[in-house]
Amino acid sequence: MAGKRGEGATAPANNPTSEAKTPRTERGRRTLRAILDAAAAEFGEKGFHDGSISHITQRAGVALGSFYTYFDSKEEVFRALVRDMSAQVRDHVAPHVQAAPDGIAAERVGLESFLEFVRDHKEIYRIIDESEFVDQESYRAHYENSVERIRARLETGARRGEVRADVGEIHAWAVMGMNVFLGLRYGVWGKDKTPDEVAAVANELLRKGLAPD
Repeated sequence: MAGKRGEGATAPANNPTSEAKTPRTERGRRTLRAILDAAAAEFGEKGFHDGSISHITQRAGVALGSFYTYFDSKEEVFRALVRDMSAQVRDHVAPHVQAAPDGIAAERVGLESFLEFVRDHKEIYRIIDESEFVDQESYRAHYENSVERIRARLETGARRGEVRADVGEIHAWAVMGMNVFLGLRYGVWGKDKTPDEVAAVANELLRKGLAPD
């Protein structure tokens, strides 16, 4: 989950609400978290168009007025939710890849931890896919930010001599595309393979294709 911010702190760039609406108290942070979690359940189950603000507040157990303390519309909470879910993926995966012994291993544990996240948050696929039509800017940002993290890891591995020297943006998009569809198949559609088994096969492809000469 996204980390809590101290009372009165300035909102960082990936904050799900505008700076003016950043909660200043622990109670406010809990309320915002409840709304975002409820929105994930509502939109994940019904989709954007059939989901409603009233049902979000009912799921969150908060008053309708509390919703409008942080968001002006259904579109706004949906945009915030896309950013929030992207941040949750990042925060879940980051400690695993940082602990990996080398660049190739980092991609294996990154995929494995992503699959584990998806199995617990299947709604992310419906929400991200719908964001292409609800708010394309957030949709693109989700994938572009993911690619930048992969690219940075690959380039770090290249500098260390752990992966091929010519890695770049195309390689990063290819890795992310593989991860996205493996997440769909083995995270959302079925669990007939463990995350470790899936990551091992995918990593073998990367190891042979990304290994230095």
